[in-house]
Amino acid sequence: MRVEPYTIGDFVHVYNCGNRKMPIVYDEDDKWRWLKILRYFNDENSSHFAFRRIMSLHRFDLCKPFEWPKSWPLPRPLVKILAYHLATNHFHLLLKEIVKGGVSKFMKKLGDGFTGYINVKYNQVGRLFQGSYKAKLPKGKNGLPYLDAYIQVFNPFELYPGGIKKALKDFDKAFEFALNYPFCSLGETFGKRNLGIIDRDVLREMFPNLKAYKEFAYDALMIRNIREVLGKSTID
Repeated sequence: MRVEPYTIGDFVHVYNCGNRKMPIVYDEDDKWRWLKILRYFNDENSSHFAFRRIMSLHRFDLCKPFEWPKSWPLPRPLVKILAYHLATNHFHLLLKEIVKGGVSKFMKKLGDGFTGYINVKYNQVGRLFQGSYKAKLPKGKNGLPYLDAYIQVFNPFELYPGGIKKALKDFDKAFEFALNYPFCSLGETFGKRNLGIIDRDVLREMFPNLKAYKEFAYDALMIRNIREVLGKSTID
């Protein structure tokens, strides 16, 4: 198991991209599979048969959680997932280590499970991701909220029609776009959907409502240049 330089209670920005920056998802079903892996693989228990069964289900109603099967043992999460974003060729996660080695165990399950799914579905072999995942701890008192806005707002803005420059010009419309993008946690954070994936932890207290969060995101993106603030904690 990969040994990391952080401990229980630390917040960690985890990210990776496709091998040679190639896609890691090819259609909507792949994206839903990734979300379901976030939900069901974040658990110390392991049952390959049970996971295969739940993974075979079709996509869920966006407004309902990915329910935990009653026949399974009660969940024992490896990490807290505070935020997530999935793009065609990369992903971002904001995690909190809650058990020793939890981030490493979870990322191994996520990487192995999703790579196996993609290789079988598309008759591929070899690695899906560009090496091992990258992990950075937020720096300074504002590092955590800035990382959160980077994952939940800046990244979906890059998918806005016209790209990031257009999104910044149309901030209100682009923010609504991010809220409705199903493969980013922003909508789940503020009640537009409930998939049972995230636990906002201290960020719930920092941003008690959508208005406060949107104001912070506007300041972070429009005034302070969030990429310069975060430096090497971003993917180019």
